Amino acid sequence: MYRLLVVLHLLGASIWLGGHLVLSLAVLPRALRARDPSIVRDFEAGYERIGLPALLVQVVTGLWLAHHWVPGLRSWLSPASPQAWGILGKLACLAATLALAAHARLRIIPKLDAQTLPLLAWHVAAVTLLAFGFLVLGVAIRTGGLL
Repeated sequence: MYRLLVVLHLLGASIWLGGHLVLSLAVLPRALRARDPSIVRDFEAGYERIGLPALLVQVVTGLWLAHHWVPGLRSWLSPASPQAWGILGKLACLAATLALAAHARLRIIPKLDAQTLPLLAWHVAAVTLLAFGFLVLGVAIRTGGLL
């Protein structure tokens, strides 16, 4: 069961980080140059169908794997091991990702135009960096630290 959870977790991470890298490095620059938010909307329409389920898979499998590495929520919130610190870091990344996503979905995207496109670009860059943080912290959990 553990190996299946790791595979599903890594698949979700690949979709989440990969999609945001494509958005950040290919789609957004083109949209910003053209000052055309429809380029981003078109990408998001397709990506959301796999990106959001991938994030959900990561959350579910991540919580299960966290329990495998450090049993007990209390141990996650008062970390005493490198693995517990990694879990706390991943939870912080998740909270920041959800806050940015909610702000973008509720405040930016409904009014998305050429003027607000740069603000969305900052959000996307932040979520992409957080996704990379998830990856680094996941490696740290499995290897006992970052160094």
